[in-house]
Amino acid sequence: MQRADPKPAPSSELFAMKRNRTHIRKCRSEEGARVVAIWRAAVEATHDFLRSGDIDRLDALVRDFLPRVPLWVATDEDDRPIGFMGLSEAHMDSLFIDPAWHGAGVGRALIEHALTLHPVLTTDVNEQNQLALTFYRRMGFVPTGRSPIDENGFPYPLLHLRCDSLIRGTAPAAS
Repeated sequence: MQRADPKPAPSSELFAMKRNRTHIRKCRSEEGARVVAIWRAAVEATHDFLRSGDIDRLDALVRDFLPRVPLWVATDEDDRPIGFMGLSEAHMDSLFIDPAWHGAGVGRALIEHALTLHPVLTTDVNEQNQLALTFYRRMGFVPTGRSPIDENGFPYPLLHLRCDSLIRGTAPAAS
């Protein structure tokens, strides 16, 4: 299993410097293994509510699916993916950040990029993932509904969220 490179947490000054060098671009086909590794590391770091074996079952689905879908990646100063986001029109299907970069503004940058493309953005989050839910609320997302199971039929309730860039105060720039 390929995993994201373990890195010590940089100081806030280093994070600020690196954040300024973060670039967002479309994912390249040869980066499939890297985005799967980011997904796995992020899930292991944040999804402590998953039952034993669920990550491995999901891993098989993700390895097959993720490299084949269009993704946006946030890259470090060496153009190496450190986080990714999947968008289907105005719905954010996925947002995963390498745990070494948690708290560095990578998720915020990806969402802000999505809001420049779609002024109203929706997403789903596992109800038990309190870290992600707190992050989305800070970003201006509000709950619009709930499903008792996730999209794969696992018993992990999803909260449906919506963010309106006009309400949030981040309206896209006029063209």
